[in-house]
Formats: sequence, structure tokens, C-alpha cells
Amino acid sequence: MNLLLATLYVLMWGSAFNAARLVALEWPALWALAIRFVAVVPLLWLIWRWRRVPFPVGEDRWRLALMGAFGMGGYLACAWVASAHVPSGLVALLAACAPLFVALGEAWRGQRLSPGGWLGLALGWIGVATLGFLRSADGLEAAEAWGIGLALCGAFLQAVGVLAYAPARARMDPWAANLGQTAVASLVLILLTVGLGGPPPKEASGTLILAMVYSCLAVGIAGYGLFFVVIRRFGASNAAALQLMAPPVAAVLGWAFMGERLAWGDLLGGAITLAGLLLMFRAR
Repeated sequence: MNLLLATLYVLMWGSAFNAARLVALEWPALWALAIRFVAVVPLLWLIWRWRRVPFPVGEDRWRLALMGAFGMGGYLACAWVASAHVPSGLVALLAACAPLFVALGEAWRGQRLSPGGWLGLALGWIGVATLGFLRSADGLEAAEAWGIGLALCGAFLQAVGVLAYAPARARMDPWAANLGQTAVASLVLILLTVGLGGPPPKEASGTLILAMVYSCLAVGIAGYGLFFVVIRRFGASNAAALQLMAPPVAAVLGWAFMGERLAWGDLLGGAITLAGLLLMFRAR
């Protein structure tokens, strides 16, 4: 049962990047993401009402709002726009760099890292640098550079949200937190779409509709529900370590079903980065 749960968790979070790319290749990414969030908020509100749990108040409400604005809205806006320019496995890998930014933020705040943590942090950034250098050496197109930069920016924004939200995490019901951050993220995405989204989409293929439904229901609702179950059963550290499997899963699914290819430098840099992240989690 535990193996099945872990496998489903990894497949769901890895395939989220493939679904995002399928949508972003056909629709303006900001429009698609705004529609997804507006559709998910009422469903999360129904779940919250059914559970009858309290909503955060005071300072916790502001921390939740920052998580929604940066850690969800800003992060996913960058990741989805990046998905139109680079393979989904690469976006997943760069998004997985968020813990590296979190660790830097914690160190800046004065939280001490163990020697293993520092080694993992250094190794993670060496992997990112290796990937970027080898991509540049092979000739980096402007669109690819834009996509890579956006994906890293998304990881940074996710870290900002996590650092703001972390002190209040233990005081919040997970579904109330999910509703709050999703509602704030939807407002952020509506503003971004109005300002930067361009003309609205007019047509939708069957593939796009399926990818949107999957992104809304399987990732936006079931994925987060499964996330809470995995944390409760395996612990937060093991849940975070399982998420390191998302980039390889996204890369394999992208290769098998979408014809995506990753350069050998992407694989080398990705392997170094994931090794560094795993070392960091083990050190904690």
C-alpha cells in the first residue's frame, strides 16, 4: 500500500509539468492558468465547508496570502510560461531548485546548516551551473534562455512563499491553507493575465481540454489531498524527497508521449542537482 501511494504521488506531481506544457503549447499560459485557478477555487471552497475547519486569522492570514501570491501564483505563472519554451522535464528540474533558495534564505536568517547541508546546497547549485553552461556551449536560443530563466525565477518565488508561510504551517488546517493560497493565487493570475496575457484563447483541442481537466482535478485538488496524506504517512522530509522524483518522471513522460528530448548536459546537470537536493534532505 505504501509503495502504491508513493508511486501515485510521484506520477501525479511529475505529470503535472507535462500537462502544463500541453496547455502552454496551444494556449497563452497565463490565460490557461488563470482559468484553471478560477475553476478550482469553488471546488476547494466546498471541501473546506464540508470539513468545517477554521480559516487562518491575524498574522497567519497574511503569511498565507504571501504563499498564495509568490509560492503558488508567481511560481506557477513562471513555470507555465516557461513550459512553452523548454521541455517539461527541464522545467520540473529547475522548479525543484526551490529548496536551494529556501536553504539560502534560512542561512541568511541565521539558521545553521550542517556540513552535509552545505555540501548538498553547493552540489545543487553546481548542477544548475553545469546545466546552464553546457546549454550555452551548445548554442542557447533566446526562447530557451527565457524559459530557463523563468523556471528558475519561479523556483525563487516559490521559496519566498515557503519562507513566509513556514512559521504558520503547524497552525493551519491543510485544506483551509490550500483554499486560501489558491484564492490569492487566482487574483494574482487574473491581474497578470489582464496586464500581460495578451488576447484570450478562442479554440481548444481535445488534448488541451483533457490536460486542463487533469491539471484542475488531478493536480489542483487530488494532488494536494494526496500530498497531505503522504506527509501524514511518510513524514515531511520523506515527502519532500519523493518530490525529487518528479523531474525524472516528467522527462520520461515527455519523451515517451510528447517526443521531447533532453540534451546530455541537461541530464548531467540534473543528476548533480538532484543528488545535492537529496543530500540536503538527508542532512535535515
